[in-house]
Amino acid sequence: MRLTPALLTLALLAFAPLAHAQTTARSNGIALFGRPGLPADFTHFPYVNPDALKGGEVVLGGLGSFDSFNPFIMRGAPAAEVSRIYDTLLRQSADEPGVSYGLVAKTVETPADRMWVAFDLRPEARFHDGTPITAEDVAWTFQTLRDKGRPNFRQYYAMVADVTVESPQRVVFHFKSNEDHELAMIVGEFPILPKKWWAGRDFTQPLTEAPLGSGPYRLDRFEMGRSTTLVRVADYWGRDLPVSKGLFNFGSIRTEYYRDSTVAMEAFKSGQIDYRQENISKNWATAYDFPAVAKGLVKKETFPHHLPTGMQGFVLNTRHAQFADRRVREALDEVFDFEWLNRNLFFGAYTRTDSYFSNSDLASSGLPGPEELALLAPFKDKLPPELFTRPFALPVTDGSGNNREGLRRALKLFEQAGWKVLDRKLVDVAGKQMAFEILSGDPTLERIATPYVQWLARLGIDAHVRTVDPPQYQRLTDTFDFDMTMVVLPQSDFPGNEQRDNWTCESMKAEGSSNLAGVCDPAVDALVKKVVEARDKPQLIVATRALDRVLLWGWYVVPNWHVGSFNAAYWNRFGHPSQPVRTGIALDSWWVDPTLAAATDAARRSGL
Repeated sequence: MRLTPALLTLALLAFAPLAHAQTTARSNGIALFGRPGLPADFTHFPYVNPDALKGGEVVLGGLGSFDSFNPFIMRGAPAAEVSRIYDTLLRQSADEPGVSYGLVAKTVETPADRMWVAFDLRPEARFHDGTPITAEDVAWTFQTLRDKGRPNFRQYYAMVADVTVESPQRVVFHFKSNEDHELAMIVGEFPILPKKWWAGRDFTQPLTEAPLGSGPYRLDRFEMGRSTTLVRVADYWGRDLPVSKGLFNFGSIRTEYYRDSTVAMEAFKSGQIDYRQENISKNWATAYDFPAVAKGLVKKETFPHHLPTGMQGFVLNTRHAQFADRRVREALDEVFDFEWLNRNLFFGAYTRTDSYFSNSDLASSGLPGPEELALLAPFKDKLPPELFTRPFALPVTDGSGNNREGLRRALKLFEQAGWKVLDRKLVDVAGKQMAFEILSGDPTLERIATPYVQWLARLGIDAHVRTVDPPQYQRLTDTFDFDMTMVVLPQSDFPGNEQRDNWTCESMKAEGSSNLAGVCDPAVDALVKKVVEARDKPQLIVATRALDRVLLWGWYVVPNWHVGSFNAAYWNRFGHPSQPVRTGIALDSWWVDPTLAAATDAARRSGL
């Protein structure tokens, strides 16, 4: 029988459900590559204590201030802990890179080509006022973040064609292409906001009232700019889920804000703060010699981690003309004496960072191999010749503080770029002295920047440090109103969509992006695209290493250092799982031990 067009259409529709079932996969989790490691019937994450005690209070310290509970927009300085009140469709595992499991979403469904992803919501999922979390809330949140949120949301979601509410418990995201393999996971990670609660409120403005959430904590009370207190939701709808068991054990989390880190440290020593991570090596070596430590009331513990450490360094804003020349940027690195700093300020604790993807197999080394060369070849004429002929290496000094060779090499590079020393000043062809400001949002960084300023002065560069409070620092960096600043550029095991926000020409123009250096290079844009489109780990490694090389040879950052562990000091009132976790510390898996807490409280009341 010959099929007419009408009969052919009916036949195709009849077989559509079968084809759909054959080409899609439904699971309780999703992995960037391969499959999630935990079985469908897992009862809890392996790094938690499922029987952890609930209750008690932990007091944390925050720096600066806050004036908003809306962390999703450019305006305002948001409170640090407010994200804890929201749930997401998926929850990431702290032990499995690139893997998330269902939270609000009971199941995740994707086709083989990943052109869409569907989430079936748990009917029991609730906001704190008892109203259900619906697919409409998910869709509205996505559209609001994309249209009104920080610029990175627009970049993250640019490849989403539309979001469809198929039922109160089912939402589907359709993609413009399947180039971004990570997108199915990304759309499962944003916090779900209640559409009805936000009706009549201006999402683009700072929020000064406690928002409605759905997560394990709710904002109970606050003193604007000074403190917040989150309390554990006793009837939290997701408390017995496998992704929640053994987590969120503190009865309350109070955050007290301090104007600078020195005052925060004194608050910790006096018992006003319970827990702090210490990222200053000098403090870790010398600042914890006080009676409570000697008496065992305060514990110091180092937690090894297995995380990529990214790049920390002095970022140069290449939007400013004096940093536009790559030779100038390389010269500024020649002046920096890491070995002296590590010996005299850091007690030898750090390793120099020589990759944007340090501490991972994504970091480049040696010369590019054949697969990398294939990606780099289209841009060979525009890339530095050295990228293809010699391994990237940072300058090394003897640590004596007398970096004469480095200064000579720097001066030669400056001269090649059109600068010269005149009357002990480094000047351009117009006779204008090189001068710039190193912006900081933390006074403790001044001890690192000040020696660098002194080394720069030896070449006739007028550099100085300017320290501002954290909210002002955020505003200045959001608008790229700085010359140089020290930042950490974090990375994950599976770099993807966020690289667009870090490095592309589009993000260079977008206020609030992470592209502080102002990178705009066709080679970088193309390699970022290759990273995002990688279909497996080998492809990702090749693309990321190639991107790493181009960024390193661009000298956009004066690299600093990294370490493969986290240092934490805490009053001895907590228990935590003995099982190591890949992230080093998973504070949400800790709990208050009533016996230890009683002893600590008594000691504090007695003045130790």
